[in-house]
Amino acid sequence: MSEIIIRTENLSREFGAVRAVDQLSFEVPAGVVFGFLGPNGSGKTTTIRLLLGLLEPSAGRAEIFGFDTRTQADRIRERCGALLEHHGLYERMSAEANLDYYGRINHLPGAERQARIKELLDHLGLWERRKEGIGGWSKGMKQKLAVARALLHRPALLFLDEPTSGFDPVAAVELRRDLARMVEQEGVTVFLTTHNLAEAEKLCGQAAVIREGRLLAVGDTDELRARSAGPRAEIRGRGFDTAALQARPEVVAVHYNGGDTIRLDLRPGAEVAPLVSWMVGAGAQIEEVRRVQNSLEDFFLSLMEASDVVG
Repeated sequence: MSEIIIRTENLSREFGAVRAVDQLSFEVPAGVVFGFLGPNGSGKTTTIRLLLGLLEPSAGRAEIFGFDTRTQADRIRERCGALLEHHGLYERMSAEANLDYYGRINHLPGAERQARIKELLDHLGLWERRKEGIGGWSKGMKQKLAVARALLHRPALLFLDEPTSGFDPVAAVELRRDLARMVEQEGVTVFLTTHNLAEAEKLCGQAAVIREGRLLAVGDTDELRARSAGPRAEIRGRGFDTAALQARPEVVAVHYNGGDTIRLDLRPGAEVAPLVSWMVGAGAQIEEVRRVQNSLEDFFLSLMEASDVVG
C-alpha cells in the first residue's frame, strides 16, 4: 500500500462570514500527480496555503509526511517545493544566478548545487541561456525556471498552483510536457491545482473536485471519468434525421452541425448497436461508428450541474 503523503480531516478555513474551505477530507498517496480541480474562487489556493502551514485552519486538521500543519509547518516546508501565484524569481539576475541563490538558501553544497542547476536547466531546455538576465524572457520560460527553482532541493512533494494560467496554448503544452518528464525523473509527488481540465487529464493520476470550498468527488481519474453521464457515440455518414433521433428514449442529446458527423449523448446503459440499426432502417447511410470515451471534463461539468441543482 502506498505511503500517504497528505491527509486532511474536516479541514476548514473561514474569512469572516465566508467559508473558503469547508470540511475537506481526502488523502494523497506518494508518487502521484494529484489534481485539485475547481472553478476560480473554489478554495484551491487557500487549501494549498493551509497545507503549507501559511494559514491556520478554522477547524479540522491536516498532516503532511505525518507532520501537523499547525505545529510542524517548518518541517513540512523543508520537504516541499512550491510554485504559487508568483514565480519568486529575481528578474535582474540571470537564470543561473537565480538558482544559485535559492540553492544557497537551501544549504546545498557548492559542487552539488552546480551539478543540480545544470541538471535542471538541461532537462528544461534552458542551459544554453543560463547566463541571460531573465527580465526579457517570456512568461513560459520564466515559469520553467520557477519549476526548476521549486525542484532544486529535491523535494518529496511539489505544490503547483495554476502553473499554466495565462499561457498561450503552445507554451502550456511545452510546460505540461516538461512537468510530466520532470515528475517521472524526479519521483516527486505533485499537488496540482487547476481549472484547466485538459491539463489535469494529461497530467493527473488522481484528482479531487471542489466547489465553494466543499469536496464533491475524489479518486483515480479513470474512475472519475467512468462516473460521468452515459455513453457517447460519434457516427459518420449521411441522411441523419436529428429530430427523430432526439425523440428516441435512449438519446439524451444530439450534436450536429450539418456536416457528415453526428455526436450522440446516450442514457446510462444504452447500447449503440440497436440505435445504429434503427438509423439505417430510417434511411441513414452509416460509414463509421465510434464510441467516445468520457473525459474528466465531462465528469467535472456533470458535477457542477448537479451542485447547481442541489444549490
